[in-house]
Amino acid sequence: MNADKEKWILLIILSIIWGSSFILIKKSLEHFSPYQVGALRVLIAGIILMPIAISKYKLFPKKHLKWLILAAFTGNFIPMFLFPIAETEVSSSIAGIINSMMPIFVIIVGALVWKFETTKQQIFGTLISFTGVCLLAFGGDGEGGKFKLIPILLLLLATLCYAMSTTTVKSKLMEVSSTVLSAFVFSFVLFFPSVIALTWTGFFSTFSLNENNLTGLMFVSLLSIFGTGLAMMMNYRLLKVSSPLFASTVTLLMPIVAIIWGFLDGEKLSSLQFVGAVVIIAGLIFLRAKPNVIKK
Repeated sequence: MNADKEKWILLIILSIIWGSSFILIKKSLEHFSPYQVGALRVLIAGIILMPIAISKYKLFPKKHLKWLILAAFTGNFIPMFLFPIAETEVSSSIAGIINSMMPIFVIIVGALVWKFETTKQQIFGTLISFTGVCLLAFGGDGEGGKFKLIPILLLLLATLCYAMSTTTVKSKLMEVSSTVLSAFVFSFVLFFPSVIALTWTGFFSTFSLNENNLTGLMFVSLLSIFGTGLAMMMNYRLLKVSSPLFASTVTLLMPIVAIIWGFLDGEKLSSLQFVGAVVIIAGLIFLRAKPNVIKK
């Protein structure tokens, strides 16, 4: 399969998988705390990928260890906690919409840290999308609710972390295969931090095999296997056959999937939030124009 066709297939599959992650986080929160959801998500992915990590341990990129750790914590650990914490205050639809800001942060981080080229349209598109985020924040909870700044900021921070990880992988870790990179991240780097986090929350001392916990584990396992382990392998592969900006385009389609799941689960967007979502996506589309390049 040629790279151009492969990147579009990966983009569509990732959009469906990651767009469904927000409703799975919401359902997981009905059974576990936000910190337990985040830690379980990482731990389960690590257990599943452990055989690959062990079999490929000789390929561990020791010379790039610091970049591997940076990419792991910013892309696969910190956001796993920030999203559940935020979703205790906002809907899964809003979380999916805010996550679509990732291309904006890819541009900002890429330009400031990695000296990627930036265009005037990208800068203007960033301002448009930022206006949309402000409308989302002031739009309440879809039922005339109050202004919720803190959860919006947590979601933006999580999205910034994703952008830091994406640009780090593209700039420093492209020589490591996507499967091996995912296995190392979850099994060698993040496995023990997730165990520590679960211990800190009292999960191991209070967990029992009852219907509530087993249902919660089902939702978290789906989130871990598909939304974390499999999706990250596909994302690393997408970064290899495309650019960081194209890979982040998945966030244009994710809100559509997230909103559909939210609607089916009874969530509502206020009129102001709906306008904000449209403005964010309009800004993302605009920043993909190709005019004059501003060299860093």
